[in-house]
Amino acid sequence: MNFSELVVIGQVVRPQGRFGELLVESLSDRPERFPSLRRAFMESPPEGAEEVRVVSCRPHGKRWVLKLSGVEGIDGAARLRGRKLAIPEADLAPLPDGFFYHHQLRGLVVESGSSETLGRVEDVVETGAATVLVIRDGSREILVPFAESFIRSVRLDEGRIVVALQKVVDAVD
Repeated sequence: MNFSELVVIGQVVRPQGRFGELLVESLSDRPERFPSLRRAFMESPPEGAEEVRVVSCRPHGKRWVLKLSGVEGIDGAARLRGRKLAIPEADLAPLPDGFFYHHQLRGLVVESGSSETLGRVEDVVETGAATVLVIRDGSREILVPFAESFIRSVRLDEGRIVVALQKVVDAVD
């Protein structure tokens, strides 16, 4: 399985303790998924994914301590430092209409209401005040709030987003 086909939910920060446990930073919008996680896929360079079984999970501040089957001792855990943990898209909870996971928006073509192509969604950023689409077309970068007044439609099946052009402002370099 190719790792890029999966949805990243966490990253190994470092070994935790002496018995092969891992301290994992949640990269998920639903960190509460970790206690019930029983299987996941670990990034396996260069682009592969290795299925792992989660034996146990407990909170540690804002992070999680995971014990994976077959990972023993500090050395075994240390070899996994920096690796990402992911799940198949099919394992994600369904969202209500009009809501999207960030990974679903990345890569979509963005068009104005007059069908002018503005670029592709390169990233989706949570600013605290709003979710912002980072749209890139060559060296041009456009930031568009992912809000009803700026987004006319999201058509995942067509791979595109239509925005209200008069509301779009180029980012300052």
